[in-house]
Amino acid sequence: MEYRSALLVIVPEAEPLVGPLRAALDGNAALGVRAHVTVMAPFLPPAEIDDGVHAALREIAAGVPAFDVRFAGVGWFDESVWLVPEPAAPFVTLTRAVAARFGLRPYGGEYGDDVVPHLTVGHRAPAQRLRAAAAEVERGLPLMAPVRTLSLLTGTEKEESWRVVAEFPLTG
Repeated sequence: MEYRSALLVIVPEAEPLVGPLRAALDGNAALGVRAHVTVMAPFLPPAEIDDGVHAALREIAAGVPAFDVRFAGVGWFDESVWLVPEPAAPFVTLTRAVAARFGLRPYGGEYGDDVVPHLTVGHRAPAQRLRAAAAEVERGLPLMAPVRTLSLLTGTEKEESWRVVAEFPLTG
């Protein structure tokens, strides 16, 4: 089983609102990935992540001030419903810094180079179920959360395999 990695901002404050929906509608939840805003996925193969990579991630994270995020609305991609983070700019800054430093593209370039920060509630589920999930989460908004760290996770396609292996503080 191939190990992969990702850089995420984990948002535990969102779990009470989106956790049960993500468990049913987002396959990443079954892998053990908690509610989050993706900074870079996929990231580097875990075998390539060394002290130098950690140092670069520390430097990138340290260049962004810690902040509070507000999720006040729901957004849509073709097959996904998600929470809209405000402000989005710090997430974009992190993503662009990681992309530039490591020569990567968000989601491997699958969606182009646009960076649209989001917290996925459901993905590739029946449209009716996604609409119901959107209505359900909207009733629980707005949601506030502190953003203080960038997390490096690794895992496989096996259930509950994803784990935080390092955290890098935002200090700006």
